[in-house]
Amino acid sequence: MALVAPCGMMAQKAANPTTYANSITAEDLKKHLYIIAGAEMEGRETATEGQRKAAAYIENHFKQLGLAPGVNGGYQQPYPVFQDSLVKASIEVNGKKFAPFTDFAVNLGGSNTSAFLGSEVVFVGYGISDSTRDDYKGIDAKGKIVLVLAGTPPAAAQPAAGAPRRGFAVNPVLDAAAKNGAIAVFQVQAGFPRRAGAARGFQYTNGFRKANYPNLYAVSDQLAESIMGTDYAPAKEAMKAGNPVAKAYTANVAVELVKYITALESTNVIGFLEGTDKKDEYVFITAHYDHIGKTAAGVINYGADDDGSGTVSVLELAEAFVKAKAAGKGPRRSIVFMTVSGEEKGLWGSAWYGDHPVYPLDKTTVDLNIDMIGRIDPKRTIGDSTNYVYVVGDDKLSSDLRPISEAMNKKYIKMELDYKYNDPKDTERIYYRSDHYNFARKGVPIIFYFNGTHADYHRPGDTPDKIGYELMAKRAKLVFYTAWEMANRNDMLKRDIPLDPNAVR
Repeated sequence: MALVAPCGMMAQKAANPTTYANSITAEDLKKHLYIIAGAEMEGRETATEGQRKAAAYIENHFKQLGLAPGVNGGYQQPYPVFQDSLVKASIEVNGKKFAPFTDFAVNLGGSNTSAFLGSEVVFVGYGISDSTRDDYKGIDAKGKIVLVLAGTPPAAAQPAAGAPRRGFAVNPVLDAAAKNGAIAVFQVQAGFPRRAGAARGFQYTNGFRKANYPNLYAVSDQLAESIMGTDYAPAKEAMKAGNPVAKAYTANVAVELVKYITALESTNVIGFLEGTDKKDEYVFITAHYDHIGKTAAGVINYGADDDGSGTVSVLELAEAFVKAKAAGKGPRRSIVFMTVSGEEKGLWGSAWYGDHPVYPLDKTTVDLNIDMIGRIDPKRTIGDSTNYVYVVGDDKLSSDLRPISEAMNKKYIKMELDYKYNDPKDTERIYYRSDHYNFARKGVPIIFYFNGTHADYHRPGDTPDKIGYELMAKRAKLVFYTAWEMANRNDMLKRDIPLDPNAVR
């Protein structure tokens, strides 16, 4: 039996975290934020030069602090991003040319470069083909264009309770078209003519797909009528009654789509602070450093609160823990400081990390995620809105989370902890909308710190001059004290609450 406790444990018992927490100041947060949310960063859109500049700033700060490289000898964890550019799109029916955006639009991300001439188009009503309904019955669609009208079967034609859900959505229609061998789908939609869209399509990460579907085109009533002639109006009426009749139409159709796929890259920035006697267990402190870039008119969305506030808080928290370690008061568990990109696109960076972890997730005791802590929620009408933070997810996955969070707040910060967004009926679904979720879906306990939305959310007005820096520093200190306790307590957090059934591992 050991008579003397390991020196790391003794140091932690004697350590007073207040000295290091107080190194997190409003002045330092402001200094960093005016750079991270400055014009040079151009709104930090994922896979752009502005995002890369922000990543370089964060990496340089980690280096200056002396944090170890967090991933494979470097500070940045890359992941792939793809973007399509429209080169050409054309549709011609019986010699009549139809114009993009006036008569049709291309689902660029889901389509591939192709050109073909066809002499037959098949009308298949709702385009449903499943166990409850088959709009392709009696029709040979193999190698042909299928024409689908928007809408869902009326209530009387809907499946009985307990039967598979049916509705008009892109994927079921494309699945049915692919299953029946169609070469392309013309989907009649309202709203033509439309404003011309950007030549560049949305970014995406799943560039290499298990299956490629028929190309999908949204088309106008006029284009559909050029194929179906006088049958078109009765077919629309039949759709209302739920009994459209499938039919093949002779029509000479020329279709061409040319797109270019650009392979891009984005990164997560990761710094590592090694622990002492529990260095093979990990505390993560995270925020997303990307934002939404510029508007179509070129105006910068600065993203000071979302999530410049979280990003610079991670920088300050890292500095505080480095100072503690330099004074011989380093954490028992290792701490990973990670700022991710792609959050605004769909939690891409954290999803990539969750599926390609650098540190074992089963040894990751917690993720403390900071996303928007620099402003006040104007919709909050209870309590003191100058002294609060929304705490999200502390009632999930681990019964240890809330007692620790509340104890640290009571001892050091004395701020109102608002649990509004823990409500399972939360219509905003805030719990699912930031990067902590990609830890939670893997079973890692999380807490998400949030100030709520405001009038400048995702708008150019989210600028550094509107941040409440003293309140922001106070919120960041709460994260510091909570991380300190979780990094130094004897046991990892229990995982004794079942994973959310909506989570996908």
